[in-house]
Amino acid sequence: MIYILAALLPPLGLLLNGQPFSAVFNLVLLVFCLVLGLFFHVLLLVPSAHALIAVHMKREERRHREVVAAIRRYGPPPGYPRY
Repeated sequence: MIYILAALLPPLGLLLNGQPFSAVFNLVLLVFCLVLGLFFHVLLLVPSAHALIAVHMKREERRHREVVAAIRRYGPPPGYPRY
């Protein structure tokens, strides 16, 4: 659901995902791309792409932290090579 919101309303999607600085940057990017998007239409997709990538990276970071916390708590999975 957050991906749909990030694609359609990029600054709001980033803000609700807990990324206020990215939301402000995306708002500035949105204004800039709206002005230049009148001549170069592909620029209208840039703010949405930025929001989708930022949301995906934040989700991957959260997932990575959860896996690391589980490994620290319960140890590595069976068969995991130890160095």
